Amino acid sequence: MAVLPFSYSGFPTLSLPLSQQKRLKTKPNSNTNTCSLIQCCHNQTEPIELNGQARFPEKNPHINPAAAVPPRPRRIILVRHGESEGNVDESVYTRIPDPKISLTEKGKVQAEECGKRIKQMIENDHDQHWQVYFYVSPYRRTLQTLQHLARPFQRSRIAGFREEPRIREQDFGNFQNREKMRVEKALRQRYGRFFYRFPDGESAADVYDRITGFRETLRTDINIGRYQPPGEKKTDMNLVIVSHGLTLRVFLMRWYKWTVQQFESLNNMGNGNMLVMEKGFGGRYVLYAYY
Repeated sequence: MAVLPFSYSGFPTLSLPLSQQKRLKTKPNSNTNTCSLIQCCHNQTEPIELNGQARFPEKNPHINPAAAVPPRPRRIILVRHGESEGNVDESVYTRIPDPKISLTEKGKVQAEECGKRIKQMIENDHDQHWQVYFYVSPYRRTLQTLQHLARPFQRSRIAGFREEPRIREQDFGNFQNREKMRVEKALRQRYGRFFYRFPDGESAADVYDRITGFRETLRTDINIGRYQPPGEKKTDMNLVIVSHGLTLRVFLMRWYKWTVQQFESLNNMGNGNMLVMEKGFGGRYVLYAYY
């Protein structure tokens, strides 16, 4: 049985890292895919916002009918790279630069299986004109993930892809000494996971700054329909962001305006797994966990 792609502390199965009351609502899906709608609210009586984040909703876009704004993508799908050599043996970071670490054979299989799940999910819409567009981190393991992730798709279904350096992994500081990194990670727990900056590297706050720039680029791409074929306005376009665990958590933090405390309660989703932001009422995106 598939497991939920990531875990949150403080709840037996899944809970958001909010101080408010949490709850999950299961959304039925066909075949083997299941998903959970991630929602939260301040208390039992507070109304739930349709974007799934109650007190931190994404702002509803200003829509000017005369401007002929292209339709928003049906989904924004966040995919973590498959299992890498560094995930199974941390010593590789001492001799191989982080951007050059490859997937394991298991990681390649995970990526292709994730691609099959994405394809199945989209086909369940019964829209004959759907396409996918990929944004990918330039690290070797994410590029390899994209290579295997895209295999289940016919070429005509792929609108394109873009290598995006701003969604790369957090920089932990060049070649990494194992013992030193253990000390640094222990210090990070004491200092705070969001603000602690690794020597010669980045903090999660630094990642937040570049993700903010990427988010604005993404919103511009969406608003002008950059990924749409010339003269077309597909309503079933799906954007796929292939990146890294912490980077994707920061992306969600930025999009849904989560607090630092909420971010520090989050854990990475599993390798080769995905989270899905699906367009709902008013063009807002609802966050689902597929597993």
